[in-house]
Amino acid sequence: IKTPVGIKIAGDDLNTLERLGKEVESLLRNVPGTASVFSERVVGGNYFDFEINRAEAARYGLTVGDIQDVIQSAIGGMNVSTTVQGLERYPINVRYPRGLRDDLDKLQRVLIPTPRGEHIPMAQVATLSIKKGPPVIKSENARLNAWVYIDLKDIDVGTYVEQARKIIDEGLELPAGYSLVWSGQYEYMERAKERLKLVVPLTLVIIFVLLYLNFQRVAEATIVMLSLPLALIGGVWVLYYLQYELSVAVAVGFIALAGVAAEIGVLVLVYSNQVFEQRLKNEEIQNSGDVLKAVFDGTSSRIRPIMMTVISTIGGLVPIMMGSGTGSEVMKRIAAPMIGGMVSATLLNLIVLPALYTLVLQFRFSRRRQPHKSGYSEKRELTPTH
Repeated sequence: IKTPVGIKIAGDDLNTLERLGKEVESLLRNVPGTASVFSERVVGGNYFDFEINRAEAARYGLTVGDIQDVIQSAIGGMNVSTTVQGLERYPINVRYPRGLRDDLDKLQRVLIPTPRGEHIPMAQVATLSIKKGPPVIKSENARLNAWVYIDLKDIDVGTYVEQARKIIDEGLELPAGYSLVWSGQYEYMERAKERLKLVVPLTLVIIFVLLYLNFQRVAEATIVMLSLPLALIGGVWVLYYLQYELSVAVAVGFIALAGVAAEIGVLVLVYSNQVFEQRLKNEEIQNSGDVLKAVFDGTSSRIRPIMMTVISTIGGLVPIMMGSGTGSEVMKRIAAPMIGGMVSATLLNLIVLPALYTLVLQFRFSRRRQPHKSGYSEKRELTPTH
């Protein structure tokens, strides 16, 4: 089913399936967001039915196969030869003209040759009638199917299906042995959501492991991971402003945003730590104020490259937001959370992450100084006074 939402009704009887499809069609026609809804007419075709009288056929020495061959050649047509046109070959199909094939009375007068050289009309050995039947028989899992096609307008697929489920559960009574399955693009979206439930946590774990391998400390890796919720703030705000619903494309945008936000956090921490270690080695760190100044100087030195990275990335995403070609609706939903998230991640990472990292470094510096302080006090106590 290629429509945004579809319903597959499965059962054993085509007439019952058509009735259920029409009921679903009438129930969903007035659901908010329905642009169009159409249920397949599974028994809407007209067919000639030839009921062969075996006893009469035997009287004339005819078999069922003899009569069916005449029916096939007269109505369906039979390939009798092949014509060659240059390098191409085309079959030659012979059958009665449309004026004879579409008239029940004329078909009853079709002559059938007998083994004795006689010709008898079709009406002598078969009863002809017009019956209703299915134009196409659909089946899945060895069960007959009737499909309902639904197009949407100004509503996302998830919200629409949630509303439609309630209406169908309340207004449609399925007979025993019949089932209803939601399909269409909604089915693919549900599959993608199931995959994202695995992909998103796995992505976060991989980012954390890579950060730990880089810093060799859990504290630094955890602080960088805190940049992800800071990035979510801007991404969610942009989605709210543009009235985009949460979808697979939006989730992909957030996954891409997580990598960029982590990159900004790594830049802040790496250079802050470099300045701190260098000044600590030069014995320029004497108190908590010196630690704060070291982190401030390290972060300040990275503002320009961080801003260049963010501006260039956003500059590449803005044309996507302004596009209107094929696939632009999907690409916009990928780019929107990235643009908003990078703005908030940049601003908040330059404020929140240095503050948190300052507290961590001050704690480590105080622990480094404790042994020196205790050793100095013991030395003073052991020195005799004169």
